[in-house]
Amino acid sequence: MVHEVQGVIAREKGAPVEVTTILVPDPGPGEALVRVQACGVCHTDLHYREGGINDEFPFLLGHEAAGIVEAVGPDVSSVALGDFVILNWRAVCGECRSCRRGRPQYCFDTHNATQKMTLADGTVLAPALGIGAFSEKTIVAAGQCTKVDARARPEAAGLLGCGVMAGLGASMFTGEVGFGDSVAVFGCGGVGCAAIAGARLAGASTIIGVDIDPRKLEVAMQFGATHTVNSSGNDAVEAIRALTGGNGANVCVEAVGNAKVMEQAFFARDLAGTLVQVGVPTPEMRIDLPMIEFFGRGGQLKPSWYGDCLPSRDFPILIDLYLEGRLDLDRFVSETIELDGVEEAFHRMERGEVLRSVVVIAS
Repeated sequence: MVHEVQGVIAREKGAPVEVTTILVPDPGPGEALVRVQACGVCHTDLHYREGGINDEFPFLLGHEAAGIVEAVGPDVSSVALGDFVILNWRAVCGECRSCRRGRPQYCFDTHNATQKMTLADGTVLAPALGIGAFSEKTIVAAGQCTKVDARARPEAAGLLGCGVMAGLGASMFTGEVGFGDSVAVFGCGGVGCAAIAGARLAGASTIIGVDIDPRKLEVAMQFGATHTVNSSGNDAVEAIRALTGGNGANVCVEAVGNAKVMEQAFFARDLAGTLVQVGVPTPEMRIDLPMIEFFGRGGQLKPSWYGDCLPSRDFPILIDLYLEGRLDLDRFVSETIELDGVEEAFHRMERGEVLRSVVVIAS
């Protein structure tokens, strides 16, 4: 059976996205069909539209989603009909060299559905991050579905599928923030505010939000920042040192994807401190650091892939924290929109007006 649904595609580079008819097959072996309830508008989707990921147009956009399993293919036991799931793009294979080393959070061969979703004329679609969730239904590898407590709001829960998890994990897992640590987060958009929330969950005592937009700094305080620095008119490095006894932060999180900001974060660390890069740079960006500073300051410089998370382990725990009132996922939802609102949501995101626009798809 083929399911005829509505979805949002990027037909060609730079062109406005459009809502059109999508054909979704029933699941085959190892696959699941998911009725999407909500999907966040992530900057990665805009990267796809602009050709910044690859040129495999047309793309079926959307990947930061939650929904209900409608059907599963043969040999699927991890999820079942009716399960409430968060979709993820790290369906670990269990067999690659990273998985065999006991590091599945870095799996190098994550699973995607093998069957293709198409346009009505048969044109094959490339689903964003192997998911394609700006659609009433989508087909994914069963391992891309993580069952969580169905009491969670889909609009909030789905955000763990990408940006919020990236930020939380950058602090908690990649940065290994510990009780009493000092943390500075550069860039207080959705990912940066999630890093602040993660630092708070991990027990950091000093959490400094850094941004050039005073609106974002106000939001950073709501997520747990103890101090803020407006770097448009202040030396961020000196300000962070002043707030940390002259030493610098134990952990600095770069959540912008900018070489100059990364340089600031590098020098804002305490000796033996950790720099985590979670902001996504463009291919032409480069960093230039004196080797004596690299050597002399010690510590760690670590890129963060998806917050170094393991969805099967981390999503249920974080949803439990959300339901207990200890992780405010609802605060990340700036607005809810329909499928035909994605293009305008991209523009609001670019202007810094929202943390997350979330597409809500009617049952």
